[in-house]
Amino acid sequence: MTTHRRPASASPVLDATELDRFHRLGYLILPGFLPAELVNRMRSEVDRWVDDGLRAKSIAAAKDPETHGSPPVVELELPAHGELITHRPLMELLEALLGTEFVFHHLHSDRQAPDLPGKPWHHDYEQGEGSDRSPLMVHTLHYLDGLAEDTASLVVLPGSHLEEAGKSARAHLGTAVLPGEVVIDRLPPGSTVVLHSALFHARRTKEGQSAKPRYFVDSSYCQTGTRWPPVKPYWRHILNRARELGLGDDRPELFAERHFTEFSAHGAMS
Repeated sequence: MTTHRRPASASPVLDATELDRFHRLGYLILPGFLPAELVNRMRSEVDRWVDDGLRAKSIAAAKDPETHGSPPVVELELPAHGELITHRPLMELLEALLGTEFVFHHLHSDRQAPDLPGKPWHHDYEQGEGSDRSPLMVHTLHYLDGLAEDTASLVVLPGSHLEEAGKSARAHLGTAVLPGEVVIDRLPPGSTVVLHSALFHARRTKEGQSAKPRYFVDSSYCQTGTRWPPVKPYWRHILNRARELGLGDDRPELFAERHFTEFSAHGAMS
């Protein structure tokens, strides 16, 4: 199946054909979308995030907020991470998908070890089953070193975002090969894959993977007009820090608390 890659030299603003393809298939591939200078700074920050224990502290704060409270540092306080989530070409791309007003949902950053197990088929759409699932949520998956034959692949199931299914409806399949799937495993450094958040996808490992880590950053955004469940108990702290840092000052809704419901541990783990 064709993977519908957008040329690296193309404008980030989508034309009608690309928009239609995204809404039908649920994904868009942007090879080399991020500038090399930003990618290099991001990679250094990811190393600090992991090696200084900041990622571990953020996970502990999410799992046990009563004990840990808010973490000492959140991802968007790292300068290049903050720059990434408001990167102008990314904002222009999201305007084409989400409209002129949208809200930042979350940011995750990791240096995935070569022996990290695969992640089973799942989706990440945050409106629960039975709720109005028409508002659009997207995940932008940034691969700082790209993807290659000796690293784990991203696998997507085109059109599955049109189903009404729970996040883990296909988890029992592990990372098994599914009819109609698309394997994304050849991307240059700084590439981004945009997913409709309800699209089923998986991280699939390969035999003989190299010993190099996989640098991965995930930033997510939602249409306004409905309230979204947050995924971290300290979500207000994250949005407040973004406003204090002046991120997205020209976009008043980007870090506005009014677009979210209260945190629910059950909802975050579903």
